Amino acid sequence: MSDAYTVTFARSFSTVCPMLFRWIGLCVPALAAGLLSAGLIALAAEVSTSRAGQGLGPGGIGALSETAPAGYIGSVACADCHAAETRAWLSSQHAHAMSRAAPQTVLGNFDDARVTHKGNSARFFRDGSRFMVETEGVDGKTAAFEITDTFGVHPLQQYLVTFPDGRRQALPFAYDTRTAGEGGQRWFHLYPDQMIAPADVLHWTGMQQNWNFMCAECHSTALRKNYDPAANRFDTRFSEISVGCEACHGPARGHVDWAKGPRDRDIPNKGFASIAALRPPADWTIDPATGSPAHGVSRPAGDGVETCARCHARRSLISEDWRPGQPLTQTHLPTFLAEGLFEADGTMQDEVFNDHSFKQSLMYARGVTCGDCHEPHSAALRAPGSAVCAQCHLPDKFASEAHTGHAPGPKAPDCISCHMPARTYMVVDKRHDHSFRIPRPDLSARLGTPNACNDCHKDKATGWAAEAVARWHGPVRKGFQTWAEAFHDARGGDPAARDPLIRLATTPATPAIVRATAMNELRGFPSIATDAALQKALADPDPLVRIAAIQNTAGQPLDVRWRRIAPLLTDPVAGVRIEAANQLADQPLAALSAGDRDRLSTAFREYEAAQRLNAERPEARSNLGSFLLRRGDVAGAEAQFRAGLKLQPDLPALAVNLADLYRMTGREREAQDILQRAIKANPDAAAPMHALALGFIRQKRYAEALDELRRAYELAPGNARYAYVYAVALQSLGRAQDSAAVSVEALARTPYDFDLLALVLNEALRSGDVDRAREAASKLSLLRPDDAEIARLSARLR
Repeated sequence: MSDAYTVTFARSFSTVCPMLFRWIGLCVPALAAGLLSAGLIALAAEVSTSRAGQGLGPGGIGALSETAPAGYIGSVACADCHAAETRAWLSSQHAHAMSRAAPQTVLGNFDDARVTHKGNSARFFRDGSRFMVETEGVDGKTAAFEITDTFGVHPLQQYLVTFPDGRRQALPFAYDTRTAGEGGQRWFHLYPDQMIAPADVLHWTGMQQNWNFMCAECHSTALRKNYDPAANRFDTRFSEISVGCEACHGPARGHVDWAKGPRDRDIPNKGFASIAALRPPADWTIDPATGSPAHGVSRPAGDGVETCARCHARRSLISEDWRPGQPLTQTHLPTFLAEGLFEADGTMQDEVFNDHSFKQSLMYARGVTCGDCHEPHSAALRAPGSAVCAQCHLPDKFASEAHTGHAPGPKAPDCISCHMPARTYMVVDKRHDHSFRIPRPDLSARLGTPNACNDCHKDKATGWAAEAVARWHGPVRKGFQTWAEAFHDARGGDPAARDPLIRLATTPATPAIVRATAMNELRGFPSIATDAALQKALADPDPLVRIAAIQNTAGQPLDVRWRRIAPLLTDPVAGVRIEAANQLADQPLAALSAGDRDRLSTAFREYEAAQRLNAERPEARSNLGSFLLRRGDVAGAEAQFRAGLKLQPDLPALAVNLADLYRMTGREREAQDILQRAIKANPDAAAPMHALALGFIRQKRYAEALDELRRAYELAPGNARYAYVYAVALQSLGRAQDSAAVSVEALARTPYDFDLLALVLNEALRSGDVDRAREAASKLSLLRPDDAEIARLSARLR
């Protein structure tokens, strides 16, 4: 599909709505009184409850659903042999991540409580035993809805409404469960600065607030979405309503049978199908000279961190068949350290759930796991506050004024405030970055990244903080994370990023998430050296790096892609195979040997299955439609694009893709109609305007085309492609001065866009402006260092 006007979705769309997904906090506060009863601690009397019974406690905690997948037995069955672990789990937020709405589980005020927000209102009340809300529905009219489920515990609790089509939707008003002294015990709106209309995907009845897709996998156990695309309905099932033992340990029927039998030592994993890989014994002995452990420990693949990552990572779902002991990329596709999600230095920006942050840390590189700091079953810290750090670091050394620059005392900063800066999400939920980085106000001064010093000293400049750190610790900045400049430059398209990105991508000691992100960013900086790095990354031991490298082959000739990617069609990790299939979608099967044809066909089926698993999402429909179109299945692609637009009629990218399909098949009138409908539905969307303009150009309707190109450029001034096409159109119509003005304005925003620079170079050469031509050629030489023609021209201009 033409990159000039087709807007496609990213390979991996996030399954997490930042303001909806209730993160199950690792720093667990005390649960509200009344959630647990004395009967929950008296486990022995309750482990014999029936499959459909109430389980260990209120709301059916630990009870097995009647529709549980085969092999699952419920947390109730674990309590006989694992009483201590069960007690710890019952105190955790995992155990209460979701519950049926009942007096024991609902923490909000339903005593005819009323709340308003930017024209919307809600009344929370009781109707006998039912918990109810009266609020605006999908049609914009006020109606009463029964609340079926609670969602989360602390510091807020959300509420779900179940609709006849099986969708469970999260209300926009949540209850602040903190104490009144902390500002809690109140209703509040999760989007305090926005007015959300019923047609908006963020409306509580919309797809971005849909529990089945957005939340359910990580708030329940053994989830099966069971979406029926033909009926557009869900029949979502789970083994337990909340996060039970088997959510982390996998189905336990084989283990229980093993435990009840002779406990045969020859049976692997004590009856479990798989387990998280065990770390070798670690020596965390503290070196008095440094105040930290002198040794690390190797980290096996599929360890306990990957178990936590399943829900504590920003990622998309490709399979529901998760098992412990496998890499996350077997069933999910994690995001990279992408702009908008992470700052350039890797600190969290959007809601990203800790895994990506932790995997950037020196602690992770040394072999530390989540369980070293958090008790796995309660999720509570193993010691309060910064005392947890004292397990491996000498407090006297690191709490000293020589280290912190602050006199010891109650107001002195501690390990957490300096090395785990907090951000607040969902209005009241404060979360700490887990990359454990050294504060770098000097980077803040240069790159605009945040730092812990100025988080506290908000009235001071970043330069002031940087000078203070230099006074305390000398002029040389230390720290494990060294990629801020490279990612900052890459985001700006600066070719100075190329060499640092190559070093990051090819250095084994660099964290895998950083290697993968560097390889992903290198797509904007082609060169011989970049290509060598790509080939090395295709054999990287980490699957996410291999996935990034496969993506980097996009645009290469088919024979080159086949030669490089075909060996990965049988990669042991599903995420790698799926991405290989995606990049080889245009490979004709008939041209291959029988063996290669079978391998590619199998990978194709895996890719399609992953997209169909998320068929309730327009992103998946677009992905599958684009894949089928490259396979030559025009009818199948059209069906997917149309289905996606039915799910979200105002989605510009899908309309553009469908219009592109119509154009490719000679249906220009239909392409124009679909684009005009998209513009009417979403008048602020630039993509369909740009695509419509190109259609007008093909019809020689130049005045109309120019108007649409101008509108697209004005709506998305940061899109260099729109600026380039608009400038070319102006130039073609004899408006050279206007074209030059657009180019100059656009290059001020994106100074290293290749097409814009080439346009400026050609115009400068025509007009005899040697200085401007020399500047453009110099930048083009940096962008394409191996282009002999550009090098010769640049040399002549010098």
